[in-house]
Amino acid sequence: MTTPPTGPRVVDHAGAIFGLAVPVLAAAAGVAVTYVLEPRLPELIATPWSGSAPEALVSPTTSAWSLAAIVLIVGGGCGAIAALAQARLMMRRIMLLLGLTIVGGLLAAAVATTVRQLDATTVVDAPLHVGAIGLGLAVGAIVGLVGASLLRDHRVRTTATEAPAADLPRGAVELPITGQVGMSAGELAATGAALVAPAALVCWLADTWWPLGMYLPFVLLAMTILQFRLVVDAESIRVQNMGMSAIEYGTEEVLGAKVAQVRPFQDFGGWGFKSKGRGDQGVVTRTGPAVVITFACGDRLTVTTPRAEEIAGALNTLADQRLTRS
Repeated sequence: MTTPPTGPRVVDHAGAIFGLAVPVLAAAAGVAVTYVLEPRLPELIATPWSGSAPEALVSPTTSAWSLAAIVLIVGGGCGAIAALAQARLMMRRIMLLLGLTIVGGLLAAAVATTVRQLDATTVVDAPLHVGAIGLGLAVGAIVGLVGASLLRDHRVRTTATEAPAADLPRGAVELPITGQVGMSAGELAATGAALVAPAALVCWLADTWWPLGMYLPFVLLAMTILQFRLVVDAESIRVQNMGMSAIEYGTEEVLGAKVAQVRPFQDFGGWGFKSKGRGDQGVVTRTGPAVVITFACGDRLTVTTPRAEEIAGALNTLADQRLTRS
């Protein structure tokens, strides 16, 4: 009996568990805590607010179900992308980490605010508990990192059957070639300051600083996402981020590699992991030389690195050798 082909995987199981099941559990936990504590809560409670006045006074159950809806929209929206097996691995990991970090912060803020109003006979001015929110963000980020590390690239690989064009560079195949392709320490500091400054100004004008504490983790996440490590060996080309392979292609997929001068903003619209269209992605963190690798499936990967000439030459020569042997 012949087993029918299964075809490309549609759902990443780890993405479905962490991106969909975890937000559902978080939303359910928030509702459950409120129902358990409801006998000790006033008829109306204050929900999280900005500044010094409550945004709304609602019943505890209404607040709980509203929170559940927000958690499901944020976590489920990001998680749906993480669960799509054929979507870009880098994007799936970023969305999962971002979504679960927000979910952790929201759940912690709601629970802390509700607990502060226990046994109150009247509406209580319950300011947000910054420490609890920070802990929630940290726990959400940790769970997100665990989930992100379990995501896998399930795309269908296509082996190149043609040699690289004759006008592309060739060189010695001295692999592996590794190196950091992210921003320098000074560039990261400047980027962090540019991201924090607007939020700090808004907090100063509103005379409240707790939103900045919630914003800073996402600044750190953005700066982390701008740090990459490129690894090229005889088996694969990998771009690593946060200790995980965010982009990976086999060397047998290489159709050709060239060197180009890249300007992140003009050519890709910014720094970091960028996409110019379906299958055309780049890891661009500085102006200068970049290796541009074309694959048999039609994808193209651009990585800014001072070793672009060396990498392009090695990959083209390796492709020539593989086709000669076959």
